[in-house]
Amino acid sequence: MLRLALALGLLLAGPAAAQSREETLADIRQQLTVLWVEVQNLKRELSTTGAPQTGLEGSTLLDRVNSAESALSQLTAKTEELQNRVDTLVRDGTNRIGDLEFRLCELEEGCDISALGDTPTLGGGALPGGGAAPATGGGTAPAQGGSQAVGEQADFDRAKAAFDSGDFAGAAGLFQTFTQTYTAGPLNGEAHYWRGEALARQGNTEGAARAFLDSFSGAPSGSVAPQALFRLGQSLGELGQVQEACVTLAEVGSRFPGAPAAAEAQGARQLLGCQ
Repeated sequence: MLRLALALGLLLAGPAAAQSREETLADIRQQLTVLWVEVQNLKRELSTTGAPQTGLEGSTLLDRVNSAESALSQLTAKTEELQNRVDTLVRDGTNRIGDLEFRLCELEEGCDISALGDTPTLGGGALPGGGAAPATGGGTAPAQGGSQAVGEQADFDRAKAAFDSGDFAGAAGLFQTFTQTYTAGPLNGEAHYWRGEALARQGNTEGAARAFLDSFSGAPSGSVAPQALFRLGQSLGELGQVQEACVTLAEVGSRFPGAPAAAEAQGARQLLGCQ
């Protein structure tokens, strides 16, 4: 994920930022290294180190109660510390995704930056510090708990039918409306992916790359996540960002080693001459 974020950061900087690219690359690498260390530390803290110690010191009931209260206080403090670190990572990751969306919008013709709205919280759920994750668009309220809203499947099938019939412009519009209507629905990641495919069929590679990014960042463990990440890397190559494409395509095999998209990504890397 760190290498992917690095690649996307370079892509979205655009040709106009070529002069400052090395500085930006160094900054991003430094920040991502810090985040990577934090993630590894969190993983270690979530792993057990041995059998739990249940013995409480003290020879009297009062002493044992005091010992239990002290142990509980320590665990509570550690939990709060871990929660604060997780919140920091979520907030930072959400801000990075928002920055990528903003910079990619700058590359697209006709993209209204003022209409981007707030970036949904990375991983979904509540924002660090409380409150619901912001969402853009209107219409039917998003489904809760992974369930589908009324009409969600029908709307998705309608857009997919347009794509299958070759009406790529119509499909792109329908999938765009779908993602704005069902912002937190279980089919949102797939809708972004198929919107990207529809845009790609129309030759809108930058728009497709944005859609694939939205698909993967919104559902990094979803059913189409491997293919979305692969198509994102492929789109980077088509945009002439070969180095970034190679890094992103390598990330497919790293994150999804058993997925068919991993083999496709490896083939694409060979065509691009990746090292």
